[in-house]
Amino acid sequence: MRLEKKATVVSSSVAALLVLIKMSVGIFSGSIAVLASAIDSLLDLTVSLFNYFALNTAEKESDDKFHFGRDKMEPLAAVIEGIIISFSALFIFYEAVAKIVNYKPMEYMEISIAVMIASFVITAFLVAFLNHVAKKTNNMVIKADALHYKTDLYSNGTILFALVLISYTGEHLIDPILGMGIAIYMIYSAIPIIKEGLLMLLDAALPAEDVEKIEAVLKAQNNINGYHDLKTRESGSRIFISVHIVFNVSISLYDAHLISDKLEAKLQELFDSKHVDTLIHMDPYDDSEINAIEDGY
Repeated sequence: MRLEKKATVVSSSVAALLVLIKMSVGIFSGSIAVLASAIDSLLDLTVSLFNYFALNTAEKESDDKFHFGRDKMEPLAAVIEGIIISFSALFIFYEAVAKIVNYKPMEYMEISIAVMIASFVITAFLVAFLNHVAKKTNNMVIKADALHYKTDLYSNGTILFALVLISYTGEHLIDPILGMGIAIYMIYSAIPIIKEGLLMLLDAALPAEDVEKIEAVLKAQNNINGYHDLKTRESGSRIFISVHIVFNVSISLYDAHLISDKLEAKLQELFDSKHVDTLIHMDPYDDSEINAIEDGY
């Protein structure tokens, strides 16, 4: 099993445990903040299970129906995760406002505090593990999952602080006000997840620094006359590069092919944590201006 899939199994198991604990305490205590955290953990469980399905689907080999594989399941999963986070935040915000209107004091403060301490510690270990996997694999789904649980870590810490504050001051309005703050923060954290996933689904080019690395490799080749029409995109754990390489008109097809193979290997080395698909069009002369005219530029 791939490390990424193992990470989703771990996150799903942790989320299931937290849902069971938080939901029980949230219902009995009447705390909007704890209940909001429980709902968030329930959505974490749903998202982690979907992420496992997405990764499992994305790693399938290409076939007659999907010639380029199913890698875009990964950014699709990230977009769905961001949308789910946003909707859950809106629900939490609504519940917080409802509690302010229909005021009711909290109960079982000691149990609520104990649960949030346990939740904070468990989530902290999970975030550390997911960050480790994200750095090692550079997988978009795991990065989104790590960011999601990182927001949970912050919210759990804030809720814990608020519960302690309520137990000392007796001011129960702190709970719904805090719930509103958590909801706003959740929406804020979901925006970059949705944005990155949409850009990948729309085949946006690689970041400028990655394109510069590719161009540096191409410019370092002494046995080519130049290059043009460099295009890049990313799809899940795969990177696609397309480029026209200009060779000397007298070079043999065999030698041009050998040079192209070496270029492909060097480009793969730039992104060792991902699979790089490089398509090299071998030109006997620079036809970039002709292509530009034909394309209407």
